[in-house]
Amino acid sequence: MKTHRLLLLASAATLVAALTDISPAAAQDTMLDSGSMDKESADKVFPAKRPYSPWAGRNFPTRPLFGDTHLHTSFSMDAGAFGARLGPRDAYRFAKGEEVTSSTGQPAKLSRPLDFLVVTDHSDNMGFFPDLFAGKPELLADPLGRKWYDMMQAGQGGAAAIDIITAFGAGKFKGPILYSPDSAAYRGAWQETVKAAEEANEPGRFTAFIGYEWTSGTGGNNLHRNVIFRDNGDKASQVVPYTTLPPGSSNPRDLWKWMAAYEDKTGGSVLAIAHNGNLSNGRMFPMIEPGTNSPIDREYAETRNKWERLYEATQIKGDGETHPFLSPNDEFANFERWDKGNLDLTVGKTSDMLEYEYARSALKNGLKLEQKLGVNPYKFGMVGSTDSHTGLAAVEEDNFFGKTSSSEPGPDRATHPFAKQGDRIIMGWETTASGYAGVWATENTREAIFDAMQRRETYATTGPRMLVRFFGGFDYEESDANTRSPAISGYAKGVPMGGDIGPAPAGKTPTFLVAALKDPIGANLDRYQIVKGWLDAAGAVHEQVYDVAWSGDRKPGTDGKIPPVGNTVDVASATWTNTIGAPELIAVWTDPDFDPAQRAFYYGRVLEIPTPRWTAYDAKYFGVTPPPEATMEMQERAYTSPIWYSPAP
Repeated sequence: MKTHRLLLLASAATLVAALTDISPAAAQDTMLDSGSMDKESADKVFPAKRPYSPWAGRNFPTRPLFGDTHLHTSFSMDAGAFGARLGPRDAYRFAKGEEVTSSTGQPAKLSRPLDFLVVTDHSDNMGFFPDLFAGKPELLADPLGRKWYDMMQAGQGGAAAIDIITAFGAGKFKGPILYSPDSAAYRGAWQETVKAAEEANEPGRFTAFIGYEWTSGTGGNNLHRNVIFRDNGDKASQVVPYTTLPPGSSNPRDLWKWMAAYEDKTGGSVLAIAHNGNLSNGRMFPMIEPGTNSPIDREYAETRNKWERLYEATQIKGDGETHPFLSPNDEFANFERWDKGNLDLTVGKTSDMLEYEYARSALKNGLKLEQKLGVNPYKFGMVGSTDSHTGLAAVEEDNFFGKTSSSEPGPDRATHPFAKQGDRIIMGWETTASGYAGVWATENTREAIFDAMQRRETYATTGPRMLVRFFGGFDYEESDANTRSPAISGYAKGVPMGGDIGPAPAGKTPTFLVAALKDPIGANLDRYQIVKGWLDAAGAVHEQVYDVAWSGDRKPGTDGKIPPVGNTVDVASATWTNTIGAPELIAVWTDPDFDPAQRAFYYGRVLEIPTPRWTAYDAKYFGVTPPPEATMEMQERAYTSPIWYSPAP
């Protein structure tokens, strides 16, 4: 043992000698007794200065990764019925930057590869449509299966699709056409899904997550969740997705139980991302639990807080940040609205439903519930994703491949109804080319991205890949914004997006370090705003939008608002110029209305200058006249995950 100890000391002495200008022998002398190390030698071993290379030793994320957490392929029954022929492998190939041929025979390629993708085919009847389209004998032996197959062979695919969706919603799927989770056909489709992700996954370069969409839609009210596994196929293949039809359930509580059982069984990890709530007709963020007359309780709040760390704030079926009815003083609230009804438009929208559908109002109600229950069920971060049913995560305005394969690029897709029920109609032009998830992960792996999602260090974008930072604390100074590396101060002095601050030290006010850099091939930036929500002493919630950084020399008006940035869009030619706006914005902002006794949240919203919408690109490319009511330009944007402030108990 003595000889072993001396060898260790000699090795340590050599290391000390290498780091100092003393000899190994002298270094060993200083180390033989822990009390004999002098300060001068110790200072040389532990230098006060950081490494010369500013990137050496960094343990925080240095760039965002962009991806899609919500994409469907032909394995989803509705996607297949509406023409999708691309499977999970095709979806991953496209996301990795390969050129593919779309289901309508058009070449398609992203401007730049994505960093990650989750194929989230619907949980119920997964894999049915590819088998029907291929004429699988057991499906053709069923009268309904034979009917739909013959209709497709006769060129009546559209009518067959409608009939299939209607029959499924009416519970008419029985026997071989019902792919229940215990059937060989269903398990085979799930194994193919897992295998496709395993084959596409390239740690360090591209992350292919295993996932699915739990498709709860009782009464046509959209309560879908995208379920994402942190794990590889060895664990994910031990289960099959949780369905809404028996033996599954359409109650989110039961999904959360399934998630807990998965983790207990496999030792793995899983999370759920709530679908944007604008088609839930007031059920996505309830105060009264759907199906009961009871207010949500602490168990609901704790369980939802545990499993649903993120919310899909924007996607093809509209934007979910806020609504003009809820935020009448927010001049940017009227953005890509879908507010006519529930998912199938069978029930029209009423204004009393809106509060329980949008992110900002949910965050405010979360403060109320935390005050009452001690837990905030709506303490979620933000992501955007596509919800494309084409197998193509393509939502750039000039490269938009639509919601379904029936709405891939074509001269009439803007004028064709996307959904119709009586006098409630959503036109094709109303679909939104959105969005992507930005994730601040330390590396491009399943584990690192999943962990970043769990800590809510994420943001949503409507498509552009802008870089957005958002830090909160109590000690940021103006000088922290005068640097090319704001994250050094950001992490050292506070918390990133998704974090918590508070209670406030005596005499301190929350400060926020914000930074945004334009998409390298996109538009300049208009402004960086901070949205604050808070709960007052009487239990009422409030909100305020603050402009904290903006381009040019604009000054706030008498109403405190920054004037519009201007507009360079030429709709007819579907062009714009970056002669206005700024390539980057950075600032430190202090809350001027802070009350240390009030619960609050803050999140960032970054807006680009106006640019042409996909409808303008289509009108130019196809030489068509768009509907007069169609939106032709827009201001793309990003929403950060919030930072929450809690007062002292």
